[in-house]
Amino acid sequence: MEFITLNTGAKMPLEGFGVFQIPDTVECERVVYDAIKTGYRLIDTATAYGNEAAVGKAVARAIADGITTREELFITTKIWVTDMKTEETAYEAVKASLKRLNMDYADLILLHQPMSDYFAAYRGLTKACKEGLTKAIGVANFYPAILTNLCETVDVIPAVNQVELHPFFVQQGAIENMKFYGVVPQAWGPLAEGKYGIFTDPELTAIGKKYGKTAAQVALRWNAERGVSIIPKSVHIERMEQNLDIWDFKLTEDEMKTIATKDLGHSGIVNHDDPAFVKYIYKLH
Repeated sequence: MEFITLNTGAKMPLEGFGVFQIPDTVECERVVYDAIKTGYRLIDTATAYGNEAAVGKAVARAIADGITTREELFITTKIWVTDMKTEETAYEAVKASLKRLNMDYADLILLHQPMSDYFAAYRGLTKACKEGLTKAIGVANFYPAILTNLCETVDVIPAVNQVELHPFFVQQGAIENMKFYGVVPQAWGPLAEGKYGIFTDPELTAIGKKYGKTAAQVALRWNAERGVSIIPKSVHIERMEQNLDIWDFKLTEDEMKTIATKDLGHSGIVNHDDPAFVKYIYKLH
């Protein structure tokens, strides 16, 4: 595993395990335990996923079984839009997440969307961080102008910005903007949620053949070599192992450029600029 240093000085694994769309608590506990056993040390969850408690149980079980320690793990969660109305509601949401996780602290807590009163909510995260409830704070889905406005205003620069990043949505400008402020880019959907034929893409497959890797492994490695943290998800152990097996090869500069030419310049998963999407988010809870 390779690590990236956050602006807090903490080291975060460059690859982690995401639990989005694993709402069944029994299954979630199983796959998180399997992921830790496989070697993942960064686990990414969120209030909105409805599985924080299952993640907490899996972590506790892995620690009890001697597979890992809490200090070796990097636990991320996110507070939801409905908890972002005031500084106090965000602060209380942090405590509620920790209670569900059954943990004294998180390693990273993010604002899940740039909605509601995210400045007030960010102050709530800052307060929680100062009190040791989380070791770092950050944001998710904050696109360049919004992130810039936040960074130019707050006292504590976000450690991480988690956004959609994969070969079909490169967002190199957004990454450069994050790096300017010392914010680590983290990719949700690093495998494009299976869209665009990513698993059988001819060019990714051809590049992978050279290294004895799959198209998916090439896509993950490409992001990692850009300094992007990745959090792929799978409920199958063999796929977990494959996703983690990307640290024994390096792409050439030409291969990096070839992969980047797949960029469509927009998301095929979600349009954050669509007012209908914002309304949809507010109706979720």
